Amino acid sequence: MTEVVELLQQLVAIDSINPDLVPGGAGEGEIARFVADWLEHAGLEVELDEAAPGRPNVIGVARGTGGGRSLLLNAHMDTVGVAGMERPHQPFVEGNRLYGRGAYDMKGGLASIMLTAAAAKQRRLRGDVMLTAVVDEEYASIGTSSIVKRWHADAAIVTEPTGLDICIAHKGFIWLELGTVGRAAHGSRPDLGVDAIVKMGKILVGLEELDSSLRAAPSHRLLHSGSLHASLIEGGQELSSYPAHCTLSVERRTIPGETQEDVESQIRGILNSLAASDSHFKASMKTTLVRDAFEVSEDETVVKVVRRQAGTRPGHEPAIVGATGWMDSAILSAAGILTVIFGPGGEGAHAIVEWVDLEQVEQCFEVLLATAEEFCS
Repeated sequence: MTEVVELLQQLVAIDSINPDLVPGGAGEGEIARFVADWLEHAGLEVELDEAAPGRPNVIGVARGTGGGRSLLLNAHMDTVGVAGMERPHQPFVEGNRLYGRGAYDMKGGLASIMLTAAAAKQRRLRGDVMLTAVVDEEYASIGTSSIVKRWHADAAIVTEPTGLDICIAHKGFIWLELGTVGRAAHGSRPDLGVDAIVKMGKILVGLEELDSSLRAAPSHRLLHSGSLHASLIEGGQELSSYPAHCTLSVERRTIPGETQEDVESQIRGILNSLAASDSHFKASMKTTLVRDAFEVSEDETVVKVVRRQAGTRPGHEPAIVGATGWMDSAILSAAGILTVIFGPGGEGAHAIVEWVDLEQVEQCFEVLLATAEEFCS
């Protein structure tokens, strides 16, 4: 446990706030250098992959002796901001909890894969064990997107926090931008003006009805249903004028099987219906970002091996679960790498108080190493 605590304290002490989330954030440069140096000292082959200027992924390889399957272990190095936190980068331990920004999301998982890769190097397994410590998962996932361009493995484990349960599915999301067009006029001239914000209100009613219908008909055993919400709205220029434009940003959460085309068709149906009933209704739709949902079969070998090894730990029978949030596992899966999610528990992702369970970090390391020994043999 001492090695786990020491390593995790060092990781949490490094400010790695994502600069695309928080302007002026430190980024991943310092923590990437730390991870690379640590892995080199452990005897791994180490390479840096600059996903963006000054933001390098770290790839460490415990090279196998040959003939075994390869396993990729993935964790992100970036964190969200620290507004409201008292001492975000001064990690401290109380009981079995280590507190600090990123301890739970997800430097506990990062520490576990670093220890696993180092131990795998000493075991001289037949297959390669690859570690990818990546940038930017909290924003646009340019890190893992860069990894899959050059690296491949027979299977992957993403160590996002699952409380040592086996996560085999998570939701995706699609961001859309909707716009309504009015006609600017003085506020005293309703005969001339067309209110773009009021027109957007009709869309909002339609979106609320669509969200209700989605959630009323759950179709996925772990993730239930997709959902929809309005995130940002902007329009108008002053109180005494009819607004000529209004813009609404929408997030649609998806479950496996729902496609971009499905989502766009649903929204377009609302816009077409409104246009048919209102001659002054003019609207546009643009998709700005798509992140696919993820799912892997319980019958895949890597899932069964992780579940079997996790089940040997005392006091915990791992459950098969799904997650509502999006993760880099979807990118690995889309690249043809069979992927499962398994990591230590805790609380406080993106919250003011964040902590990880140190015993679970230790157990995660033990399960990952046992998995690598079995899978890569």
